[in-house]
Amino acid sequence: MSSDPGIVLIVDDNEHNRDLLSRRLRRQGHLVTMAENGRQALELLQAQRFDLVLLDIMMPEMNGYEVLEFLKRDAGLRHIPVIMISAVDDLDSIVRCIELGAEDYLFKPFNPVLLKARIGASLEKKRLRDQEQAYILAMKQEMELGRRTQSDFLPDKLPQLPGWELATAFYPAREVAGDFYDVFDLPEERVGLVIADVCDKGVGAALFMALIRSLIRAFAEQAAATPFDALGAVSLTNNYIVRHHHHNHKHMFATLFFGVLEPATGTLTYVNGGHDPPIMVRPDGQIFLLDPTGAAVGMMAGTHFVCKQTSFEPGDMLLAYTDGVTEARNAAGEFFTEDRLLALLPEPVLSVGATLERIEAHVREFVAYAPFADDVTMLAIRRLDSSSQR
Repeated sequence: MSSDPGIVLIVDDNEHNRDLLSRRLRRQGHLVTMAENGRQALELLQAQRFDLVLLDIMMPEMNGYEVLEFLKRDAGLRHIPVIMISAVDDLDSIVRCIELGAEDYLFKPFNPVLLKARIGASLEKKRLRDQEQAYILAMKQEMELGRRTQSDFLPDKLPQLPGWELATAFYPAREVAGDFYDVFDLPEERVGLVIADVCDKGVGAALFMALIRSLIRAFAEQAAATPFDALGAVSLTNNYIVRHHHHNHKHMFATLFFGVLEPATGTLTYVNGGHDPPIMVRPDGQIFLLDPTGAAVGMMAGTHFVCKQTSFEPGDMLLAYTDGVTEARNAAGEFFTEDRLLALLPEPVLSVGATLERIEAHVREFVAYAPFADDVTMLAIRRLDSSSQR
């Protein structure tokens, strides 16, 4: 097997063996460095790059087994293939080397053809692995760039509303997410509150999320003379997506809750496009849900989204969330469920931030602190009563 030249370290306490191997490898075009014992080899390996190690077993100070074991424990060195070389024709020795992570095993004296083939095969595996690792690293860098770019679509800070308390939580299951929340100012001192969940995961869902978030904001800000005008952004977004993107992405849609709050009066006008019903919690523990008023966004052209209204009384809290909360699964495959979520809410609300932290803690405990399988996003807002504002 022919191979491209590699950088090879020969480790052998016998000078004749080192010279013999070195001459053969240099004739094949490889760059060769030699070490006469295990300690010297480790110093060289930590100081410069090698593509392959030819490692003798029987050496003074530090034998080949010990060197191999050290290499495979070291995160920075374990990827270097090691071919063990020995005059010992013993099955136990071969098995031990392979179990410790050796790439191959060669007996002395060396068969030149076999030596060349084994070295070529090991170097080729190393190159393929290096290419794979470089690709993985590039993908991680791209995903991190995507994560940072996506984070720019979320509000860098929440509006300060006198007499109100507002908090959000966002825990993506991957580097990029299909969930999003948004809180933004509208004319006449109104505030837009949005939470949404794209049906898919990964990069495609993240791009779809960015599109929907941008369309909702743009349409709402352009036509915001009344809360109902602003909520028309949901229909406009739905029709735009179906018209321009549905032919290639028929499976992509988003559930979405969009509310327009008038802080002065406590009136909330909203559209719920197929989203998990946000939960209104009264100070006395009474609960009611803001059920869907239309289908998910991006499914069908001309979908009608009904606008509804509710009012916040002092002390009322609204919790909006994505299904990553209620559909979190434990090891037994059980869902967290809406019932478990509701059971957490009648507790006295000290703050909306503390409430979201409480829910997150219970969900993490339920899944035994495993990574979330789906994005978890929450938005909570409360109208403060007189005692809360003191």
